[in-house]
Amino acid sequence: MSCQNNNIKSKNDPYINLRRDMVKNQIQARGITDKKVLDAMLKVPRHLFVPEAVRDEAYEDYPLSIGEGQTISQPYIVGIMTELASIKGDEKVLEIGTGSGYQAAVLSWLCREVYTIEIVENLAKTAEKRLKDLEYNNVHVRYGDGYLGWTEAQPFDVIIITCAPPYLPDSLVRQLKKGGKIIAPMGEEYATQTLTVFEKKDGNLIKTEHEPVRFVPMKGKIEQNLSK
Repeated sequence: MSCQNNNIKSKNDPYINLRRDMVKNQIQARGITDKKVLDAMLKVPRHLFVPEAVRDEAYEDYPLSIGEGQTISQPYIVGIMTELASIKGDEKVLEIGTGSGYQAAVLSWLCREVYTIEIVENLAKTAEKRLKDLEYNNVHVRYGDGYLGWTEAQPFDVIIITCAPPYLPDSLVRQLKKGGKIIAPMGEEYATQTLTVFEKKDGNLIKTEHEPVRFVPMKGKIEQNLSK
């Protein structure tokens, strides 16, 4: 169940066949089996979340630059992070690193509400307008430092971090519900990042490591803390 009110139609969409191929050959073929995740990624027009100059590459199996030194993750990575979140339908999700807004749009089909924070002001404003124009009405965008989370909207069932932190900020752990999950690419260096799931159980975080990944580093207060 999703409270997302988007009314995008597949008819007259010149990219629908490319999107179907993306879901079948890049995502499903690599082991993503959650039908709700596959359906969400089939519905979201990824080509509208990338710069027009690279629109014809939107459904290829690699990340793309969205400006400001940031990227939109390759489709498979969006798929696996979303599947690892194990979203059932009524959750409230926090995303750290809005970027183009694509991951938030995918999540919006799966959960009750998405709160997403972007530290780069231009990206935050662009993503907010794009999501509004495309009628992703259950997505809330904030310009700010994701290290601090979104205290007014806590607690969250799921927190997805789409930039690589060298450590997990306590501020985010505190905003996670009991039984909730954090999905994050952990590691300072590109060569050592690992997609990791943390589950909050009995006051502890149970960590499960998955596969190596490459994400841009988390910026802002977390960098200042490391330099002290």
